[in-house]
Amino acid sequence: MGKAAREVSARERIKAQREKERAQQQRRRLATIITSVVVVLAVVGGGWWYVQSGKSETLSGDLAPISLAADGSTVMAKPGVTKPVLDIYEDFQCPACKAFEQTSSATVKNMAAAGQVKVVYHVVNIFTQEPTLGNTTRASAAARCVPGGGQWMAFHDRIYKEQPPETKQGFALDDLVAWGKDAGVTDPGFAQCVKTQKYAQTQADYNKKIIDSKVFEGTPTLRLDGKEIDNKIAFSPSSLRQTILDAAK
Repeated sequence: MGKAAREVSARERIKAQREKERAQQQRRRLATIITSVVVVLAVVGGGWWYVQSGKSETLSGDLAPISLAADGSTVMAKPGVTKPVLDIYEDFQCPACKAFEQTSSATVKNMAAAGQVKVVYHVVNIFTQEPTLGNTTRASAAARCVPGGGQWMAFHDRIYKEQPPETKQGFALDDLVAWGKDAGVTDPGFAQCVKTQKYAQTQADYNKKIIDSKVFEGTPTLRLDGKEIDNKIAFSPSSLRQTILDAAK
């Protein structure tokens, strides 16, 4: 084996090891979350299945205005609300992020609608090998094709509902287009934007910037006014609500 081939082989081994370590980290993170918020956990076909023991809120009404920020994040806040700021770092392929959506998302939305918090969503891509890399890349790039407002949130929520197991290819382009239309997207250029993955590189650049900033170690991560919120609080709707209210004092 030549020198160049050995170097390529070494890089591939390092990449594979990093992906393995990242996957293990995500599972440890989810296991920690599960300990505090669920009563049953099983692994089926590579996916995480659970029964939630905590009590989640239901949406109380309309959402706060949602807009796309210049830096690539998505902001949900009533006009004039600038603090406290809740940053949510999430990956559409991350099982723990789906668990957060099912547990605490309604609390966050209700509080934003009440003018009690400014929420900033950061969609990132933590996976580096297939099929999870392709899945998260397609979904996050497609989300950038959706305008702000309720359409973006409806699409965001639908992606989590349709999240595939980590061992299977999912988020097909045709499905993403269909889900966008279901979410109310009427832009005639939407389908082309999704199918060509127009914003894939834009998302990759944003993702690198966020990863390099080291503001999180795994997803989901919630930071309130810059300080990371413990998983036990993030996955407890009542505790999360009180923590945000305390920060507003």
